[in-house]
Amino acid sequence: MPFRIRPDADFTDEFRDAAGRELRRAIATLEQQPDGADEAIHDFRKNLKKVRSLYRLVAREVPDFQKRENARLRDAAKSLSAIRDAAALIGTVEYLKEKARSMEEAEALGRTVAILEARRDWMAEAESGLEQKLQETADVLKEARAALDDVSFSGSGKKAIRLVGKGWRRTARKARAAIARCHDEASAEAFHELRKRTQDFRAYHRLLTPLWPAAMKARRADTKELVDILGHVHDLAVLGALVEAEPQLFTRDDDLSRLLDSIAHRQQEDRRDSLVKAEAVFAGKPAKEAKHIEVLWRAAA
Repeated sequence: MPFRIRPDADFTDEFRDAAGRELRRAIATLEQQPDGADEAIHDFRKNLKKVRSLYRLVAREVPDFQKRENARLRDAAKSLSAIRDAAALIGTVEYLKEKARSMEEAEALGRTVAILEARRDWMAEAESGLEQKLQETADVLKEARAALDDVSFSGSGKKAIRLVGKGWRRTARKARAAIARCHDEASAEAFHELRKRTQDFRAYHRLLTPLWPAAMKARRADTKELVDILGHVHDLAVLGALVEAEPQLFTRDDDLSRLLDSIAHRQQEDRRDSLVKAEAVFAGKPAKEAKHIEVLWRAAA
């Protein structure tokens, strides 16, 4: 079943089912690894992002549960991040290569890809006990799944309506604040905050698809496009940090110069594009949109 909450069903049951399905999928992915360990880590982290977004939606209603379980899932994702991040850096340079402005730049970036592939392979070989870590992480997720039995939402359907509306409004307001911060200071932290809030917003459109399927699907497409652009912005910042921390990896000075120039140029372009898109995605007034969600929920229920 898809990641959904039905407004005509008990909210506690729907919440547990939605989170439980994603956790079960994450556990199965880590234990079975159908496409290898690297893809398993990538997929399980995507599952966890959905669950953490759902937990943030209800944070004001169940603060202790949200704080505890968010920390559990955050730490689980971090425990397996090193190798996956090494692979993501390769994809980032391949992205730069696709956008190269000259043949010389493309060739230099191609050599950089080879360097980062060797780094990833070395890290994979040096990683001890990966299979054990995967199983240990799966066990942590089983505990997270069991913890869902401890959370419940009391009150009438009207309370669920207000809960969802408030969560939607809070996320939209945080996104608007992040956009303003990106305009003011253009820091990597500001754009990362905007990315996280957009990921939440995308998850909420997926969750609430039953309220208005066609509109939610269209909005999901817009938020996905923004998430993708902001993902590039984040990955470029991580790549820049690696270059600063480990310049010895790049043995040719001209390749290093082209890499740094390519990062700076693409980062500027992607940041500008992301802010244009973000202004459109979050154009609605948070309070008005939240009220609209409440009306749709009431009608569907």
